[in-house]
Amino acid sequence: MNYAKHDAKAHARETMRGIWAAALNPFDADLNLDEAGLRRNIRHWIDDLKIQGLFVAGKQGEFWSMSLDERKRNMSIAVDECAGKAGTIMSISDQNLDTVLELGRHAQDCGADYVVVHAPMLSFMTDRDEALYQYYKHLCDRLDIGIAMWSHPDSGYLMEPETCARIAELPNIMAIKYSVPREMYVRLTEMVGDKILVSTSAEPDWLDNIEELGWQLYLCSSPPYQLQTANDLRMHEYTELAFAGKFAEARRVRDSLDPVRQAIHDSKPGGKPTAHGKYWQELLGQVGGRVRPPMLELTDAEKDAIRKAFEGCGLKL
Repeated sequence: MNYAKHDAKAHARETMRGIWAAALNPFDADLNLDEAGLRRNIRHWIDDLKIQGLFVAGKQGEFWSMSLDERKRNMSIAVDECAGKAGTIMSISDQNLDTVLELGRHAQDCGADYVVVHAPMLSFMTDRDEALYQYYKHLCDRLDIGIAMWSHPDSGYLMEPETCARIAELPNIMAIKYSVPREMYVRLTEMVGDKILVSTSAEPDWLDNIEELGWQLYLCSSPPYQLQTANDLRMHEYTELAFAGKFAEARRVRDSLDPVRQAIHDSKPGGKPTAHGKYWQELLGQVGGRVRPPMLELTDAEKDAIRKAFEGCGLKL
């Protein structure tokens, strides 16, 4: 780490800017992590697509299907490929707290920039504020690296803005990936916008959030490498236009991607989001690979439908 624990908030505000993408992990025919394929994807994302940071070993990466050693290896590969070229934030999320801490220490030791921790499942609990505060405080007390919160319906609840604002006072809490309705993340931004970085994964809202909320960070999902090619950098383009205050022009570029967004939405089988994302990557010339159980593979008919949608979406290859 190249910052002190108490400087995590300032360091994040200085270094976390622009588009950060959540990496899908390619698995080979035998369901092993395809390390060469992952490295190739990372180089393409950084060098060709100008992605400024990667969210590694998260839900997009099927972390729940990976062993502890595989998750550590996943982090180390990303740090190696991103070094000096892009930032890294490692998901150390797990229901087992000892696993979270072990992964957090590995992230610190391997040179990651930050970590992100999903809100835990809290069975039978309705008043969650104190439990969540103590959970993140426990991590902050034991890790020096900057920690981002992460709230998503998969936990079975959403962290309230007031709870997030309380946790944001902890010294090395520096961001939140807040996958919630817009009114909730607007309220949180108004509460803590000068303390931590607030972001959400909804790409269509990214431009509005730059303009209306002063956001500087897209953290993050797969659109940055599914909506773009080396010859078609419209997400990067509209982001840079927005940062320059050219919002009308940025909006025209953003809206021009609607056919691509629609093609992805309309061709995605509801029960196979990860396999769809990986096949879309393959159509773009990236390394997709297989999914691990319990995720489901695509049928040939589903692949045909996705390919037809892709061919008509207007992306320039």
